[in-house]
Amino acid sequence: MDVVAKSPVNVPGRTLTQPEWLAARIAEMGESWGTATPRIAGTLWWCMAASALVEQLAQAYVEGRPAPEPELDRIDCVVRPDGGIERVHILPGEATEELPDDDAGWAHRAAAAAALRETLGTVIPAVAAVSGAGVPALWAIVADAVGNRALDAGDPQAGARLAADVGGKLPIPRFIDIADRTFVRRISCCLVFEVPGCDMCTSCPKRPAGERESLLTKLATES
Repeated sequence: MDVVAKSPVNVPGRTLTQPEWLAARIAEMGESWGTATPRIAGTLWWCMAASALVEQLAQAYVEGRPAPEPELDRIDCVVRPDGGIERVHILPGEATEELPDDDAGWAHRAAAAAALRETLGTVIPAVAAVSGAGVPALWAIVADAVGNRALDAGDPQAGARLAADVGGKLPIPRFIDIADRTFVRRISCCLVFEVPGCDMCTSCPKRPAGERESLLTKLATES
């Protein structure tokens, strides 16, 4: 199935595993950024997709409520005209209002983490095969996305707990405090600096450590 639209459209989760569809969306992302290199375009595409995939789970972990289970057959994705995944909707399952700190609560959270692990374990190899991006690099992007979404929701350590529950190939996100502000200490690179006319991200792990800390200090104090 292909998608060509001038406005966002919804596609089922299984679409994320279809090589032709992935190649078309990654090409669209590359065109919007001005790069024809699949590895770069695919990495940029995955940064957005990974963030959308983990956002609801990270929010649930921060708020201490049942996390939705992102099985491929229970999600649909909002796809932007540039090919990017704008949002992921997860069909609700049976849940209570609060996540109890008991065996039932742990079992529910484990089920959500296991569903995310399975979904990522299915989608990441498909994205890697189409784009040429490395599988470990794509998992690292997920770790940073988990950290950022938890940080946005107000509790970075909830992201660390989510990643630990997911386990497998997913690294634990790391954080750094600079000038009374917390940042994700990134382990992934979006490769945007390889796009003509684009600069390296402020927090890019490929920057020299001193330079990165100086730029983050400036960002923290100015904001």
